[in-house]
Amino acid sequence: MTVSTVSRNQTSDFDLEQLNQEFETATPKEILAWSIENIPTGLVQTSAFNVDDMIITHILYSELKHPVPVIFLDTLYHFPQTLELVAKSKEVYNLDLKTYKTPDVDSREAFTAKYGEALWDRDITKFHHVTKIEPLQRGLDELNTIAWITGRRRDQAVTRANMPIFELDGKERLKVNPLANWTRQKSWVYVAEHGVIYNPLHDQGYPSIGDEPITTKVGAGEDERAGRWRGTGKTECGIHI
Repeated sequence: MTVSTVSRNQTSDFDLEQLNQEFETATPKEILAWSIENIPTGLVQTSAFNVDDMIITHILYSELKHPVPVIFLDTLYHFPQTLELVAKSKEVYNLDLKTYKTPDVDSREAFTAKYGEALWDRDITKFHHVTKIEPLQRGLDELNTIAWITGRRRDQAVTRANMPIFELDGKERLKVNPLANWTRQKSWVYVAEHGVIYNPLHDQGYPSIGDEPITTKVGAGEDERAGRWRGTGKTECGIHI
């Protein structure tokens, strides 16, 4: 389906089954190129600045020369290395960066004053709602998003094993997962071949990087997302549920 403009109501007209069959063996670049052609406005990338997010940004900004807005959720609890990478990415790619955070707080101290000590330990669901889910939905709405691009891969966790390349979210926006059919190895080969900048914590035992208080190193044989929310039983923060 090739169109000049697409509204949110029209995204349900996409034949997702056909698209997923057609693009199952496509490259991330081909998937992103289709997205750009078919959704010329209202296309955004959501990024936590993990390595797969950086690959997508590199393809969009350096290969396809299509600088879509990049939504970053500033939870106030990111590692310093993550924030340094955000700043470096703005410089390298001249990112159209859109940062969203919890309303009315601008520091960890302010967050604690409003929500109490270590909210993630007392109520991790609420912590994720106020730091990620609400800011993301607000950002998608403010940017009049028709489709959003994620950096998820099927091999990241068992909960993502059957993830399609194209899907609809709860508000009928198209959700594009261009790396769905890639592997961790393919991602790192791409990084090496294209000189993609990435978070140095990836080289220090953190294959998946989230908030500093609730992200740990991953041991040999563990899923790459095993260091996220360790001991809580959670596998997702809620953004992709």
